[in-house]
Amino acid sequence: MIPEQNKTAEKMTSVKAAWDRAPAGPKKDAALKHYQAAEKANMAHNLAETNKELDAATHALA
Repeated sequence: MIPEQNKTAEKMTSVKAAWDRAPAGPKKDAALKHYQAAEKANMAHNLAETNKELDAATHALA
């Protein structure tokens, strides 16, 4: 893996953990949609889109 992929993988793990700890509600639902989009982008090897969606998921949980 290249360093950017490692950072993205760590970020995905971190966002998933934050999502798991979040209380149920509209913020968690919105974050899930972004996280799922990030997973899809990650499977397509699109790091920029993955990171964008992970940032959006983090923002939704805030």
